[in-house]
Amino acid sequence: MEIQAGLFPGDGQLRRAVLQHHRPAEVTYSGTVASNPIFFHSNRSGMTHEMFDVDTSSGLRTQVVENVDVGPRVPVYRGEDVTVRGEYVRDAGSTHVVHFTHHDPSGRHANGFIEAGGRRYA
Repeated sequence: MEIQAGLFPGDGQLRRAVLQHHRPAEVTYSGTVASNPIFFHSNRSGMTHEMFDVDTSSGLRTQVVENVDVGPRVPVYRGEDVTVRGEYVRDAGSTHVVHFTHHDPSGRHANGFIEAGGRRYA
């Protein structure tokens, strides 16, 4: 289900997805990188991922998980402003996760992206 938003991403789509318990939901939002990225190898998919936290202006924190075997590595750093497009899910705990922030070679998900430093990574 895609939640529509206005021209300015802010975090309205993300907030609606969280408050209305949409899982999964395609969201586009802006925020500030709150942690330097870490890389890990997923036991489930067997692929390498990049993960970092993003804080929005309204105080939401998301964990962005980018599959760098599908999409490019995104050279973000703590304090940098970013815009993220991807699929919002909530893990078994309380973490708000946004993944599929890259193109989907299988065509099953909307193409996502991360904008940082004046560039769009997809």
